[in-house]
Amino acid sequence: MKKVLNAALISMALFSAIASAKDKPSAGRYQVDPMHSKIGFEVPHLVISSVEGSFKSFEGQIQIADNFIKSKVSASADVASVDTGVSKRDEHLKSPDFFDAQKHPKMTFDSTSISGTPDAFKLEGDLTIRGIKKKVVFDGAYLGSVTDGYGNRKIAFKARTKINRKDFGLVWNMMVEAGPTVGDEVTIVLNLQAAAANGQAKK
Repeated sequence: MKKVLNAALISMALFSAIASAKDKPSAGRYQVDPMHSKIGFEVPHLVISSVEGSFKSFEGQIQIADNFIKSKVSASADVASVDTGVSKRDEHLKSPDFFDAQKHPKMTFDSTSISGTPDAFKLEGDLTIRGIKKKVVFDGAYLGSVTDGYGNRKIAFKARTKINRKDFGLVWNMMVEAGPTVGDEVTIVLNLQAAAANGQAKK
C-alpha cells in the first residue's frame, strides 16, 4: 500500500511539474533567440517531392500581454540568408526570379490579432515579401517556459502557415514532363525560442 501511495505521489509531482511548464507564458517582452530557433519552409518540387529550406539570419520580438490575445509579434529575416543545402539553388532564390535580395533584402511579419488560447491559437498578421504585403494566419501553440542555466527566462512556440508564393511576386517556374518544377504552395514553419528582454518577464 505504501509503495502504491509513493508511486501516486511521484506521479502527481511529475504531472505538476509538466503542467507548470505549460502554464500560460509570463507577460513581458521577449527577444527571439536565433541560435535556438528556426524559420523553415517547404515547397513542392517536380510534383513528386519537396524541397526544404530555412533562413539563417533573422530577428524577432514577442510582447506577451497579461491577456494573451493582446500579445504582439514582429519579425524579419534576411532573404540573402536562405539555405536549402544547394548553393546554386540558393543563388537562384536570391535572384530577381524569386526574392530579388538586392532590391528587397528583408521579409517581415507584424501581427495584427491573436485568437484562441496559448495551447492552440491563430496568429494573424501582415507578411511582406518583395515589398508585397499580404494577410496570413499562422496556427500556433505555446510549448512552455523554463529558466536556463544562466538565469534567463525562456519561452517557446511553434507555428505554421501556407502561402501561395505567386501572391508575393515569386512567379518563376519551368515546366518538365511531370509538371511545374516548383509548386505554388509554400509551407512556412516556425520553431521559436525567446528570452525575456532585460528581465522584463513577470514570474
